[in-house]
Amino acid sequence: MIDESQCSISFIGNATTLLRFGDFTLLTDPNFVRRGQWVHIGHGIVTRRRTQPSMNVHELPDLDAVVLSHLHGDHFDRVARRGLHRDLPVFTTAHAARKLRGYGFAEAVPMPRWTQRSMSKSGDRLEITSLPGKHACGALAAVVPPVMGTLVEYLPREGDPLRVYLSGDTVLHSDLREITDLFPDIDVAVLHLGGTKVFGRLLTMDGGQGARLLDILKPAHTIPVHYDDYGVMKSPLSDFQVAVDQRPGVHAQYVHRGQTCPLPPT
Repeated sequence: MIDESQCSISFIGNATTLLRFGDFTLLTDPNFVRRGQWVHIGHGIVTRRRTQPSMNVHELPDLDAVVLSHLHGDHFDRVARRGLHRDLPVFTTAHAARKLRGYGFAEAVPMPRWTQRSMSKSGDRLEITSLPGKHACGALAAVVPPVMGTLVEYLPREGDPLRVYLSGDTVLHSDLREITDLFPDIDVAVLHLGGTKVFGRLLTMDGGQGARLLDILKPAHTIPVHYDDYGVMKSPLSDFQVAVDQRPGVHAQYVHRGQTCPLPPT
């Protein structure tokens, strides 16, 4: 079995986490603006941060890569753009990779759906696979950036693999069912929730949609993130908690900003 002390998730805020798998360290969706500051989420729409991230960008440990679900100001902000090393690999959508290369991030890696990339260190391996995601349905889908989910699979030299699913800013849609064909055994699902709404249309899963996605994927554990950091988020974490409590056998772990939880949760 994997030594749980070597695999963990630290919640920084919004969708920003540090994932540690043995000697690997990944950063997800870097958002480091402070409480009260504004970010741009496209087409002239801005939103103010309501929470304080638990870490500053200059306090990050040495990173092996960034996993970026999409390019919106609450997922890759001006602080990350200034503070992250330009030679850091960033696994993201083709749309975001083009933009990031223009910012000087030469190692931005485009990941069309089902693309897989590998990293090796000390005899261990990480497999990173891009998965279906959709930021909105209907007409609004044409004006929001492409989004990817991600499966991070840790393959240690000894012991069982650990599979962590990152939903990205997706709403519930039928393509998500394809994930179970390739990855029927997900250990931990990290879900972007919040029920983000713009012009009355849903851009991220609310609590009910997040719970229904668990019905499809059936992960052993789930950790919610991205649920109260910005004013456009309309579905509080309690919506998800109520929906999960109605599902016996669903194991949700609630990790607060600044906390670290072993993977899989104990």
